[in-house]
Order: sequence, then structure tokens, then C-alpha cells
Amino acid sequence: MTIADYAFYAFALVAVAAALMVVTARNPVHSVLWLILAFLSSAGLFVLLGAEFVAMLLIIVYVGAVAVLFLFVVMMLDVDFAALKGEMARAMPLALLIGVVILMQFALAFGAWVQADGALGLRQAPAPDPAAVENTRALGLLLYDRYILLFQASGLILLVAMIGAIALTLRHREGIKRQNVLAQMYRDPAKAMELRDVKPGQGL
Repeated sequence: MTIADYAFYAFALVAVAAALMVVTARNPVHSVLWLILAFLSSAGLFVLLGAEFVAMLLIIVYVGAVAVLFLFVVMMLDVDFAALKGEMARAMPLALLIGVVILMQFALAFGAWVQADGALGLRQAPAPDPAAVENTRALGLLLYDRYILLFQASGLILLVAMIGAIALTLRHREGIKRQNVLAQMYRDPAKAMELRDVKPGQGL
């Protein structure tokens, strides 16, 4: 075994262990820290694959922005995690049932797995030759040329998911002043301001 093989197994084991700790850690701050470790290990795997651009994107975007944002949100929000854990305990039987069903579906899928002719060759050459095209340009050719429809569809799915999350978590609380944009747009300028002649020594 070469040094690259040892590095692959090290990064892979750390990534799998960190991913398990993300979902099993009791402290949400620790979960975010384990998530950062999983991202860093995945970036190491991308470097071993020769995709340095994707590895740096993973570190800059996910570790430097998304994971740090998660950490700040978890640390700044006053969330009652004891109540959340109680609700999770009530839903645990249904979650276990769904998990068993998903595992059965995976077992059926792998049992009926048939490899198509030429699939091995396609997996061995998913991108152009690195000696002819640098990986940044190859990534652009794959995303914005060959798989442009799938790339746009994934963007639409993420947009729908974001709108759904906003709609589900939006709560209108009473007693809080809110901005009425239409009332501001249609107000009469003559009634919006009043000029008064205040004489010296007198107040309003």
C-alpha cells in the first residue's frame, strides 16, 4: 500500500466517524464541530482524487460559511433542547419504522442490481483528461454543458425547499409592529408631514 492509500483510509474513516457523531452527539455545538471535521475529511478525499478546486470550495463555502453560520445560530438562539428531545422521543417509534422500511428498500435495490454494459468505462472516465484540461474547466464543462438541465433542476429543488422552510417556520406574533409596504407607497405626501411655526420660548 502506498501513502495515498493510507491517506484515503484515514480520511474516509474520519469522515464516517464524524458524520456518525453529527447525528449522535447530545450537544448541538459539538454536532456542528463534528460536521466541520466531516467537511475537512471530505475535502482531503477530493484532493486525493485530483479535484483541488472542489476541495477548496468545500472548505471555503461549507466550512468557512455554512458550518460557522450553523455554529453561530446554535450558540446565539435560546433553544429549549430538553423539550425538543422529548418530542423526538415521542416520534422515535415512527422514525424507527420508517428507517426499517428504507433499509428494506435498499436491500431490494441492491439485490436486483444489474450493471449495464459500458458502465465501468464511464465511471473510470467521468471527466476529460486532466493532462489536457484543468479540473476547474472540466468541472464547468460537466455542470454547465453536459449536465446543465440536471444542474438547473437541482437549483429549482433547492429554491422550493427554501421557500417551503420559510413558509413552515413563519409565525406572525401579536403586539409586534410590522412594516406595511403598500401603506407607505400609497400615502399622501401632503398628510405625511406637517409644518408648524414654533415661536421662540414656546414648545409644541
